[in-house]
Amino acid sequence: MAITVIPPHASMKTYTMKQACELTGMNYEALKFYCNSGLVPGVERDQNNRRIFDERSIAWINGLTCLKRCGLGIKEMQHYTQLCLEGESSIPERKEILAIKRRTLEKKLAEVQDAIDYIDRKQTFYDDVLAGKIDYYSNLINPADSCE
Repeated sequence: MAITVIPPHASMKTYTMKQACELTGMNYEALKFYCNSGLVPGVERDQNNRRIFDERSIAWINGLTCLKRCGLGIKEMQHYTQLCLEGESSIPERKEILAIKRRTLEKKLAEVQDAIDYIDRKQTFYDDVLAGKIDYYSNLINPADSCE
């Protein structure tokens, strides 16, 4: 999902809660929770007191989804949101938050790659045994214990 920055303009399209859910892939309860938690500031309400989202809100919600995938919890996202509301002066702190999360993700990525490499080695071993290229052996079975 690409993150888009939408510059403000007077003729910005608006969306209902249902449309916002469809555009962001978020379910109604989660979006309502995000709004009630202060994670989507500036959401206005119509004459019937229903939330109205604009293009910038949708872009922000998509960004929150990415932050969640990066491992930020609700409190961290609330702090990040507050920093964003402070404007340009908080960019260094926001960069540091993201840098820390990036390092964590890189470590997880390396762990996942190690697991994939293990699976690939095992699959190659099994393929070679099944093709008769090598004899089967196991760390669990002692060859001296086998009955022949």
